[in-house]
Amino acid sequence: MPKQSPASPAIVASWLDTASGIFAPAEVEVLRSACQLADPLYEGKVELTGAPLLHHALGAASILAGMNLDYETVTAAILHAVPRYLDGWAEKIEQGYGTNVKMLVAGISQMERIHLFSEASDAKIDKDEAAQQTEILRKMLLAMVEDIRVVLIKLAERTQTLRHLSGAGEEQQKLTAQQTRSIFAPLANRLGVWQLKWELEDLSVRYLEPGLYKQVAGLLDERRADREQYIADVVSRLKQALSQAGISAEVTGRPKHIYSIINKMKLKQMDFSELYDVRAVRILIDDNQVDGIPVDGIRLCYTALGLVHELWPPIESEFDDYIAHPKSNDYRSLHTAVTGPRGLAVEVQIRTREMHRHSELGVAAHWRYKEGGKSDTRFDEKIAWLRQILEWKEDLSGQGDLQEQFKNELFRDQVYVFTPLGKVIALPRDATPVDFAYILHTDLGHRTRGAKVDGSIVPLNYKLQNGQRVEILTVKLGAPSRDWINPALGYLKSPRARAKVRAWFKNQNLDESIAQGRTQLDRELHRLGITSINQEKIAQRLHFNKLEDLLAAIGRNEVTQRRIAVAIREELPGRTIGIAAPRAFKPAAPRKPTADITVGGVNNLMTRIAKCCKPAPPDAIVGYVTRDRGITIHREDCPFMLRLAENRRERKLTAQWGD
Repeated sequence: MPKQSPASPAIVASWLDTASGIFAPAEVEVLRSACQLADPLYEGKVELTGAPLLHHALGAASILAGMNLDYETVTAAILHAVPRYLDGWAEKIEQGYGTNVKMLVAGISQMERIHLFSEASDAKIDKDEAAQQTEILRKMLLAMVEDIRVVLIKLAERTQTLRHLSGAGEEQQKLTAQQTRSIFAPLANRLGVWQLKWELEDLSVRYLEPGLYKQVAGLLDERRADREQYIADVVSRLKQALSQAGISAEVTGRPKHIYSIINKMKLKQMDFSELYDVRAVRILIDDNQVDGIPVDGIRLCYTALGLVHELWPPIESEFDDYIAHPKSNDYRSLHTAVTGPRGLAVEVQIRTREMHRHSELGVAAHWRYKEGGKSDTRFDEKIAWLRQILEWKEDLSGQGDLQEQFKNELFRDQVYVFTPLGKVIALPRDATPVDFAYILHTDLGHRTRGAKVDGSIVPLNYKLQNGQRVEILTVKLGAPSRDWINPALGYLKSPRARAKVRAWFKNQNLDESIAQGRTQLDRELHRLGITSINQEKIAQRLHFNKLEDLLAAIGRNEVTQRRIAVAIREELPGRTIGIAAPRAFKPAAPRKPTADITVGGVNNLMTRIAKCCKPAPPDAIVGYVTRDRGITIHREDCPFMLRLAENRRERKLTAQWGD
């Protein structure tokens, strides 16, 4: 076993001393045991920033402890890299720390598949497809974990990495920062983990746009601690004024972080001097009573607005009333900017708690507004539920059901897998390699003969799991199997893929259906006494793009005589045309086995006379093997047989009339 680093005991002891002020003594002992397991395994190992792996793990654990997460989550953060260096790690962790910690560590290991995204990003895809891929990847990260705490551990670990990213090479800095900005920061935003979101965004832009970052940081001309103290002073004065007016409200504030400032400058093409929300506070109005009489929250919002303007002068043209005039997504709030203490601009938002709840969790959700893109109602509702769980974690942590609440079943309706090139594909839950092939391309699905998942051959009805890499094995020329559309065999889960297979079989007898349809249409025109009409227009009136499509539908008994007669009457409005009673075309009943026709030298076979050419003795005849109607007898000079495609001529059989 590797020898301990001399500095490790002191670092671990200091960290555990801090943890003892947060966790119960028994929980601290579990954390101590985790450090003792990890320390020799991590000895000599470094993170991509060059920082010792143990320091990195303890830093991530400190972030999670600061977020008031439970000791199991913090333990898993310490042990997150153990699977790389310890055989049989799952059994050892489960025995020493329980099933929950083992599942969390396993989830973190599974999320390491994120590196595949880097491979996909190198592909030549357009901007819209790249954005779509990134969105699917975010959903995959939420779907592939059984416990949402895995995502929080990954966010904390990534934050710790960015804090020391200056130790990595320039190329690695940009790759890590880009990945953070496009995937991890938006995840933190969606889950409402603001403290991590702001830090991830600021640190990523520091490496992606260092010049602009330094410029804005210089323009702020304040250290973050100074800005936070300034906001605290503003919040204190507002609380005092509201209390004196008898208004119960929660007042919070934040200095706008550098990434947000840069984003707004770009989006609105504004100079830094034109921004008035670099410092911002929010007032959430509670339900109030004055002299025992309930007071409308909206009325109190405007009262609070008056108090703000009494404290500090408003900045002209910087007032928006989204209560009287809500945004298109029904967002409601009062926004004003004032010249606060020391002559610095401060933005103030005022709303009721109900308005705030709608803003954070409803259709006006702040994270969706910030990220832009199309709304996905079902996904947004799941995100809202996760955010509520995270908000409740402090209330639940003492009730023994925190772990159950964090169990992630919300994103189980889909599965996300990788192509060999690293592209992420979303499929229905329990989808198979055949579903995967048809999603990529119809022809690929038809030619599928096998599949590899993570390099191993699997059955075609294998149920795919999140994060797997799927490769389809094909033949040069192939066709689907009828077994694929049998639900009991489990080859296809996607209705779209099943429809493609059915369409293939439907089109196999296309030539014969067209020939039969032509015969039936000609017979109907003759019955109605029509000798000249544009048949293409009849097809258009019946909503078919081409005449062949109509003829095939008639041959498959999908269009009734009545519909054809109505279309003809509409095409020839001056003619009197009788409409037959509704009935579908009925194919002639199959002939019984008969000795009158010998096919391929064999008699007593199930045969039927083709309706397209209606052969009769002594016509020269030929047999044609259909897929589901036995053997059809055609004249040798039948147009259908003369136009038969090359790959279907093998179905022809010799035939003769009997005595």
